Formats: sequence, structure tokens, C-alpha cells
Amino acid sequence: MPWPEVTKMSSRREFVRLACHPDTNFADLCRRFRITRPCGYKWLARFRAEGEAGLLEHSRRPHTAPRQTPAAVEAAVLALRDTYPAWGGRKLAVLLAEQGVAPVPAPSTITGILRRHGRLAPAETRPHAWQRFEQPAPNALWQMDFKGHFATLTGRCHPLTVLDDHSRYALVLTACPDERTATVQAALIPAFRRYGLPAAILTDHGPPWGDTPETPYTRLGVWLLRLGIAIRHGRPYHPQTQGKDERFHGTLQRELLPACQQAFDTWRACYNTVRPHESLNYQRPIDRYRVSPRPYPETFPPIEYGPGAQVRRVQHGGHLAFQGRSLHVPKAFAGQPVAIRPGERDGWITVEFCATTIAEIQLTTCPKAS
Repeated sequence: MPWPEVTKMSSRREFVRLACHPDTNFADLCRRFRITRPCGYKWLARFRAEGEAGLLEHSRRPHTAPRQTPAAVEAAVLALRDTYPAWGGRKLAVLLAEQGVAPVPAPSTITGILRRHGRLAPAETRPHAWQRFEQPAPNALWQMDFKGHFATLTGRCHPLTVLDDHSRYALVLTACPDERTATVQAALIPAFRRYGLPAAILTDHGPPWGDTPETPYTRLGVWLLRLGIAIRHGRPYHPQTQGKDERFHGTLQRELLPACQQAFDTWRACYNTVRPHESLNYQRPIDRYRVSPRPYPETFPPIEYGPGAQVRRVQHGGHLAFQGRSLHVPKAFAGQPVAIRPGERDGWITVEFCATTIAEIQLTTCPKAS
């Protein structure tokens, strides 16, 4: 039984001095001090050998540690952590194995090494809870968003990020001076030329890719539709819909100081080709990404709607006339030809732009054209 905590040293001192008397009943003395006889003999032996210093607690650390990580391996772990200060035990274990370090510690052991050496912040050990979804192939869906802007010596920087949903490949990481349509187009066109066109792009409802949930089309969206790229918008106020791009933003913020394009280019190359990705079973994004078979058209082909379509050009403000009625579609389509076809319900029509239905309208409720 352990000594009472408050009087531990004084109790031991009293016990051993009483136990040293030749006429002491040792078993009875142990009972009075509420300790076992083996414990009493241990402290008496230490007192006789070391004096009162023997009554202090001795370290219980084993004299040898045959399973301790070799110093050279610990040094390799710390060197990698210094190179990639935001990477945890799992990613570092992948790199250690690729560098031929042996034995490679378990990720939990690497985490312990980082913690012992002060390389691990408490927040890095918090569990994550999310529900993943993933497209079946590269370029089926790209996720696009602006990360929060920040100040630089020459103005504000608005990092534009585009991520392939299937592979997490970072297709665009551009330091933009603003969030205008022309700026986004200038960043997307080189990516389209290099990687081809995706089937769809997912964005939120903020500008420049969204107006409101009720009227989600903008000039940028019309341009994407003209390229044959479907537009998807996440639920309003639900950034987790774009979880991969949001997660990418978090990784970007932790691993890269607010520098601009040169640092972005260097970091993007590391993210795509060096950094193991946990959700990809520690492959790199480049291991899964393939360029799109749909090349970017340097000039737009003419829009052809086929038989049965009545084509009208959208006027300023989104207005167009049809059968004596004034129709209204999102103003982002101003100047574009659209196709009008009979709807599935009587008295209704559908308005299409390229291959996308942009409106369903009950014709009889529209005002007469002036």
C-alpha cells in the first residue's frame, strides 16, 4: 500500500528510525504505518545503504530500451518535419520509407517523437469528422474558389484555387489582384490549355461565379457554359459542399506564409508531386490525375441548337421577345443566342443555352411585349 502523500518523506523517516531499534516488532510497525512488509524492508535497506537520500523516490525508467527509436531515425524524422513543418506522422512515414530510412517508425511513434521535441502543436492531434464524396475519374468535377484575401506590400492578394475532385490535383493556384470575371478567366485559360476542359465546375454562390441562389448565372458562368462545362453550385452557407477545396485552403494557410506567385508555384508543385495525401492512400495527386481529353478551343465554334429550336438573342438586362410576350432570363446571358422549346407542361417553354436549360417559363404569365 502506498505511503500517505502529504507526509510521505516524514513518514518514511519516522518508520526507518523506529525500525532500526533492535526490539521493534517489524510486522506490527508495518501495519501501523499501513504498508506491506516487503515495502518496509525495501525502505529500511535503502536507508541503511544511502541514509536519508535513500528515502527519495528513484526513477522507474528502465536502464535499457531495446525498442527505442534509433537516434539516426529520430534525426531523420525531425529533419523531414523541419522541411515540411505541417506534415504529420503518416505523411512523414511515407517519405522515410521512400528515402530508405530503416526501421521506419509507426506513425504514432513519429507523432511521439515530434511531441517530445516540441514540434507538435496541440491542435494537430484533434480528430477530424467529415463525410467524403469523390468523383470516379479525373476532370469529372473541378472545385473552384477564392481563399480569403490578404494584404501585401503592393496591394491585396486574392489566391484563386482550382482542385480536381478525384485526384485532389491542384490545377490552379494563382495570386490574383482582385476577384473579377476577367481575372478568373485569365487564370483559367492557361489551365484549360494545359489540362483540358472538365465536365463540370463546382463553386459557391459568391461573385464572380454566382449572383444569388435564385439567379446563379453570371458572365463567368455563361463563358463556362459556352465551353461546354456544366456549372454546379454548393448549398448556400454550406462550404463543406466544396470540402476538398476548403480543406486545400486550410492546408495552404498552414503550410505557406502569405507570399505571392513564385511561392505559390513552388508550393503547388510540392503539393501535387511530393506531399502524400491521406485520402488517396498516401499517393500523390499526380499519381491519380490525368489531363482531360477535351482540349480548350482557342476560338469558339458556332452554337448549333438542332431541329425544333426557335433561336432568340437575349437583349440587355436579360430580356427577349417570343410570341408577343416579353420573357426574362438572367442578365448574364445578354447578347447570347438561346433556344426556346416547348416544355413538358402545357403553356410552358424551356430556354436553353448551349446544352444547359437556363429557365422554364409559363408563357401565359409573361407580360405582352411592347
